[in-house]
Amino acid sequence: PGCGRDRAPRVRRVGGAQEHSKACPAVLRRGPRLLCWQVHTMARACERAAAEGVSCEVIDLQTIAPWDMHTIRDSVQKTGRLLVTHEAPLTAGFGAEVAAAIQDACFDHLEAPIARVCGADTPFPLAFEKLYLPDELKIYDAIMRTVQY
Repeated sequence: PGCGRDRAPRVRRVGGAQEHSKACPAVLRRGPRLLCWQVHTMARACERAAAEGVSCEVIDLQTIAPWDMHTIRDSVQKTGRLLVTHEAPLTAGFGAEVAAAIQDACFDHLEAPIARVCGADTPFPLAFEKLYLPDELKIYDAIMRTVQY
């Protein structure tokens, strides 16, 4: 499976609406300065960064098995940077696999350390979920640190 030889996202029409193939990542926003792997609030953080003159490329993987490393690799080779975010804890989250694979494949292209904005490495009560999860400001701060590295 996957996106095929050309790695282009597959789009099909269902009842008049377009749907992306679940095996292919969707490039939601293009930008030359930083690649951001989008899960939830990344798009808003990138809009905030754009107001500061920082253009980010946002990719939503849509699946983690299989995941298309080629789309991310191609973008990192273009931008020189990567920020990964997800709601799972930092330790042993899928973002660690993405970071390791990209570090291995793109070491000579990276202009800054790979940044990760993830959930905390601690159990948490649902009442404090807002503090635990990555939010727009945490992601925005990581974007700016990565670009200014």
